[in-house]
Parts: sequence; C-alpha cells; structure tokens
Amino acid sequence: MILAPLTGAALVLSVATGPNVAPHSSTQLSVQQKNAAMQQFVRTATDCIARTVAADPRFRLQADLGDLIVDSMPACLEPVHAMIDHYDRYFGDGAGETFFMGPYLDLLPTVIIKWVRDHAD
Repeated sequence: MILAPLTGAALVLSVATGPNVAPHSSTQLSVQQKNAAMQQFVRTATDCIARTVAADPRFRLQADLGDLIVDSMPACLEPVHAMIDHYDRYFGDGAGETFFMGPYLDLLPTVIIKWVRDHAD
C-alpha cells in the first residue's frame, strides 16, 4: 500500500538524471531499473507543468495551485502522455494512469513550489 506513494515520491523528487532506456524487455528489469528509466519522463512532465504554472500571472496573485495545474495540462499533454505511456510499458497497462492520478498529483503542488523557489531569478 505504501510502496506506490514512496515510489512516486522517489520519482518526482529525484534529481539524478535517469538513463534513456528503451523498454525492450521490461519484465527483466528490476524495480530500481524501471524507476531509473522513468525519471526522465517524470522530470520532463513536471518541468513543463511547473514552468507553465510559474508563467501564469495568476500564480503571483496566490491563485489556487490546483486550478493552475489543471490549466497547465493542455500545454503539457505531450510530456504527460509520454510519462503515462512509458509507465504503462514498464509497470503494466493502467499503471501509468494510476501513478499519475495518485502519487504524482498528490506530490505535484509541493514539487512545483520547490521548483519555483529553485528557479527564481
């Protein structure tokens, strides 16, 4: 039960660059290898969402962060879909959506706030 949120937290908060691994035979990879391969996709989607939220003028006006995240999705569909699709390839059909709707979105507001602080001018 707690493994999925911890895995999600590790993926979202990781700062190491994951390898660009094609999922040829993902059943032969360990969970750590799958997580490492997923890091670049999680990071790309998260960076897109964070950049879009931070660029929204409502962000500086203390708008609801959840609304800003939802509004950022059209601009970030490609990296978000890539993250979900690759998660499905590594962890099984449906796992990407479960990850996105669960641990990823749970941690995203905190990650965005940290991203904005780290990228402040």
